[in-house]
Amino acid sequence: MCPPEHFRVTYAINPWMDPAKPVDLPLAVTQWQALRDRYRALGHTVDELDPHPDLPDLVYAANGSTVIDGRVLGARFAHPERRPEAALHREWHLRSSGAAAPVYFREPEHVNEGEGDFAVTAGFLLAGRGFRSSPLSHAEAQEFFARPVIGLDLVDPRFYHLDTALCVLDDGRDDAVMYYPEAFSPGSRTVLARLFPDAVLAEEADALALGLNAVSDGHHVLLPREAGGLFGPLRERGYDPVPVELGELLKGGGSVKCCTGELRS
Repeated sequence: MCPPEHFRVTYAINPWMDPAKPVDLPLAVTQWQALRDRYRALGHTVDELDPHPDLPDLVYAANGSTVIDGRVLGARFAHPERRPEAALHREWHLRSSGAAAPVYFREPEHVNEGEGDFAVTAGFLLAGRGFRSSPLSHAEAQEFFARPVIGLDLVDPRFYHLDTALCVLDDGRDDAVMYYPEAFSPGSRTVLARLFPDAVLAEEADALALGLNAVSDGHHVLLPREAGGLFGPLRERGYDPVPVELGELLKGGGSVKCCTGELRS
């Protein structure tokens, strides 16, 4: 995670961003700290990336890489405003390996925005395309991680990354997700229905609260408080929804998942 010490909205690269709407920075920091502390209270380790004064979107740490089995595929951002973030993530991964197992880092050839568009299950990767990540990044990820990649087409610009429209609820399984069908093309909806016949399907109101921009550890599902329509279906499937408040970070187009890059060693 990366503290939002320099978070602001001074440009618009997704439909959620409006430079005319001021950001309450102290509130953004407080909300982010509450999310970080909740992870720790649930027993998770949180490492922090140093913020940078010229990179307000660095708080959305999920976009900087994809990590599976200690292998790291770096990011190549679509928009120039965010491109410098990739080098900071790369430096962090290489520096943080320390005495632990070596980090196998790949500098990507094609545009991908990390876990914004890559979602990890036990055996494969779901990969979004349509607004940010290049379809060519899918073959690159498949070769690097040696996992089959399933491409999904996003068609609604409000759901510009896969992680705004779909959440893997248990990355130890291949059959546990929640998603918003209307964010996807007809063909991709059919693929999702075949892969995940028992998925939690979100209503528009919960999707627009970025309720699918969530993080699950296989039991606890941390998601925006405003996405209350998802709480019941999650409980019915044995999950424990943990509501959090990240309203200030939503002004940049991100919520729980965008703020969280998962390190799968």
